[in-house]
Amino acid sequence: MLDYQTTVELLGKAKLGDDGAKSTLISENMPLIKSIARRYRNKQVEYDDLLQLGALGLVKAINNFDLSFNVKFSTYAVPMIAGEIKRFIRDDGSIKVSRAMKSLCSKIQSYVADCYANNLKPTVKDIAKHFDIEEQEVVFAMDSNKYPISIFEKHEDDNSQCVMDKLASNETSEDMINKILLKECIDSLPDREKKVIILRYYRDKTQSEIAQMLGVSQVQISRIESKVISQLKQALA
Repeated sequence: MLDYQTTVELLGKAKLGDDGAKSTLISENMPLIKSIARRYRNKQVEYDDLLQLGALGLVKAINNFDLSFNVKFSTYAVPMIAGEIKRFIRDDGSIKVSRAMKSLCSKIQSYVADCYANNLKPTVKDIAKHFDIEEQEVVFAMDSNKYPISIFEKHEDDNSQCVMDKLASNETSEDMINKILLKECIDSLPDREKKVIILRYYRDKTQSEIAQMLGVSQVQISRIESKVISQLKQALA
């Protein structure tokens, strides 16, 4: 990786139209692009295409980066690279799914998350009855999700764990990328959900303490926490 001063100089030249400087930045940041692209293998997109999409995201980062952001260029580039890949998989992947089906899938995931928060394990038949649809439609909707999550994973109520502990998988990746993507996801949450996650995992508050602070029941906090964890895991899959 390039040092800070060299990166700044190349960024300045690239913004002025120097293709050589832009090519150098892409080449030197290719390990970063590869490390992010590996996260999205087995998404029905060729690995070489993932690399090209990552490079496109890096070019967008080069064009939009400003020193006033007061962050390292690589830090700024990570969500741009990941965003370009995820956008393609979501909108242009080989399997097209209607908005209605995506919406149904989202509603089913929320319903299942709420059930598990109340120690219930809904079957496909239960879900079909709740939404007044055929069982095969439930299966198709859930399979249509571009970023599947395990709806059967039980999240333990453990104050010693951080969010990344709960989102951990068998797939290894650089800590920097995980932290940046996680921060981006948390920042995009609605205010109440964001406050619950921050208090729960960064301030070591119990569900009961948070419920008292927000003036709601402990059960509501449990549901919010379970739902957000599922959403974060889906976003980082």
